[in-house]
Amino acid sequence: MSKGYWIVRVSVRDPASYPDYLAAAKPAFEKFGAEFLVRGGDFDAPEGEARERNVVVAFRDMATARACYASAEYEAARAIRQQHADADFLIIEGCA
Repeated sequence: MSKGYWIVRVSVRDPASYPDYLAAAKPAFEKFGAEFLVRGGDFDAPEGEARERNVVVAFRDMATARACYASAEYEAARAIRQQHADADFLIIEGCA
């Protein structure tokens, strides 16, 4: 079974409030076994447009990645994120 991933590119509009999103999302991440592979950090963008923050999160499988995003726990956090940041968000299946 292939893992499921969140690939998220974020531009934070309100850095002082963005930690509120991270705190609110923590219960969802714990409940669904999220494993952060990339969380910010230095990057190069040799082609295309980039955002300032990049995140890759691994889940057991696609169903779990989708369930986390759709969960009540993450719904509340997502609303906070959307107030303070713009994001491109993919849920994608990994290689088998």
